[in-house]
Amino acid sequence: MLLARSRLALLLLGALLTFLLYLLLLPAARHGQRSRPDEGKRGRRAANGTARTGMAAGEPPVFYREVPAGTAGPGRPDVLFLHGQAFTSKTWEALGTLALLAGEGYRAVAIDLPGYGDSPPLEMVVTAQGRVAFLDHVLQELGMRRPVLVSPSMSGRFSLPFLLEHGDWLSGFVPIAPVGTKDYTAEQYRRVQTPTLILYGDRDTGLAPQALQNLQHLPEHHVVILPGAGHACYLDKPEDFHRALLGFLRQLK
Repeated sequence: MLLARSRLALLLLGALLTFLLYLLLLPAARHGQRSRPDEGKRGRRAANGTARTGMAAGEPPVFYREVPAGTAGPGRPDVLFLHGQAFTSKTWEALGTLALLAGEGYRAVAIDLPGYGDSPPLEMVVTAQGRVAFLDHVLQELGMRRPVLVSPSMSGRFSLPFLLEHGDWLSGFVPIAPVGTKDYTAEQYRRVQTPTLILYGDRDTGLAPQALQNLQHLPEHHVVILPGAGHACYLDKPEDFHRALLGFLRQLK
């Protein structure tokens, strides 16, 4: 009888200790449950990235922004983004393009062209040769060796003469319905060996057809048309644009 009572007492004591331990651990468990969503939010903020801005050293001054890349993979080229008439380098940050490429291990930099955003006007870019010299200056000051040049609309005034003169300085070229393609001959385009992604929206019935007619003479080109997108196709269909751009970058050697 005494032995049975002792066993009962031990069982009750064990149950009491288990209950007390549960009460002690419950707040910590609840705290852990609250902390996980916060950790997730911190991860998303890191993935989205924050652009670093500055002025490129030397003269003329050039404003730029970039999202620091993660661990760069071997052979991944730098990517330099120009912009159209109504835009600035901020466009590529707001669209998430810089952060996306940084997350894929690419160094992606967007600049404000002279007289746009935070870059002051520059007399030298009045001529095509001056615009070539300007882009040469940008590549040197930003330390970009053989980048891929992404050039929408108005920025064709800068990118096209640079491509025709220094195409071997580029790993790739992505014209997005650029202006000025008719200023050069088919023979000039045929001499360029730079891999090119001709990209435009099917609702751009102005510049895009003209640009395609001329740029199709580039021997190393292929074409991607974004359905339902207009002249600024990267704004209308950002996911499709990013998919096409990353696909092009990944196949570059």
